[in-house]
Amino acid sequence: MLVEHIILALVLILALSIVAQPVSRWSHLPEASILVVLGFVVSELAVHYGIDTGLRADNFQAIIFYVFLPVLVFESAYNLDKLELKENLLVILFLAIVAMLLTCCITAVLLFYGIAHESGFPWLAALITGAILAATDPVAVVAKLKEMNAPHRLSVLLEGESLFNDATAIVLFGLFLSMAAAADADLYTFSVSSGLAVFVKFITIFIGGGLIGSIIGFIFGMSQKIAKNTVYKGVISLVVAYGSYLAAEHMMVSGVMSTLVAALVFSVVSQPKESAADDSASPDVEIKYLWNVLSHVANVSVFLVMGAVITLEMFEQRWLAMLIAIFALLVARTISVYGVLTVFSRCKSLKVPLASQTVMIWGGLRGAVTLALALSLPTDLDYWWTIQSIAFGVVMFSLFVQAPTMKMLTTRLLDKH
Repeated sequence: MLVEHIILALVLILALSIVAQPVSRWSHLPEASILVVLGFVVSELAVHYGIDTGLRADNFQAIIFYVFLPVLVFESAYNLDKLELKENLLVILFLAIVAMLLTCCITAVLLFYGIAHESGFPWLAALITGAILAATDPVAVVAKLKEMNAPHRLSVLLEGESLFNDATAIVLFGLFLSMAAAADADLYTFSVSSGLAVFVKFITIFIGGGLIGSIIGFIFGMSQKIAKNTVYKGVISLVVAYGSYLAAEHMMVSGVMSTLVAALVFSVVSQPKESAADDSASPDVEIKYLWNVLSHVANVSVFLVMGAVITLEMFEQRWLAMLIAIFALLVARTISVYGVLTVFSRCKSLKVPLASQTVMIWGGLRGAVTLALALSLPTDLDYWWTIQSIAFGVVMFSLFVQAPTMKMLTTRLLDKH
């Protein structure tokens, strides 16, 4: 893709994002949903007139993971309320790890027996799909909750879960995919020792990314603390976001986890003590503005690109598998969230009200990470098309059913409590 094509694509993305805002207000649909529709329409027109958009399944994954994902993860972690995160960290980690693993396993079981085609959709295919669908992306929901002045803790739980959840899901997806790609891979042949080896590898990748991120975040956080020039501070934050991600990937550990931890450590270390209690007084407010802009562009781009790569054939050929997956995921999400949060029901400081739990279940949307993982599947796997179609169907359900109904559900549930 030529440089002028890249610039043209960026201008088109920004222009469409401007169009999407008034259309979203008029239609009462989330902006992300409008962006998907616009991306699909524009790409279809481009194909009709013989214009090559340059978007392919193989480069979409690289764009998401190496361009947009570091921005989205860093911005969310950097701007997340650290005090609320500290107070709810145990709950968030249980949601992001225990509930995520439960969601993955329950979804995989229901999908395997629901599709009931072992030769075309074996256990490993079900587990890979479960890992892909377990990654949450509540961007549209959190924005709605903030507009409605919903409990701040609810937004923190959803955002915090999504941050750590994405890292867990990506690591798990990579492990299942490596098992599927292995010669003569058969789930039934894996022994206890093999399972233990997979678990150790999972922990190594997960914690390894966190360690690299903490080191990079601390070093550059100290540099940020003594820096006087605002532009220089912005450059440092960019180095932390992309440097931590690339360093971890080079070391064969989780880049998402590295960027997440780097952003948290960086924001805490670099923040002056006198501004800790008042964000408006912070000298780094310009840095937050920079990352809000970058995050907006990244989010807009992801959903427009999603619309551009959608094909009608997947809905025509795999509609039943999509419906089974949506049902399986809703059941799995319900069991895992209610089940995990029951653990904290006797602890007053950590207890999550039942109404908030219900909102979290319906607000666990699927988005950019789910799409990126689905589009990164190697086409030599016999079941790649089925998994990819399922992922697209679930994301469309999130954007056009779950997100638009969140306001009504939240209003009815939270107003009663």
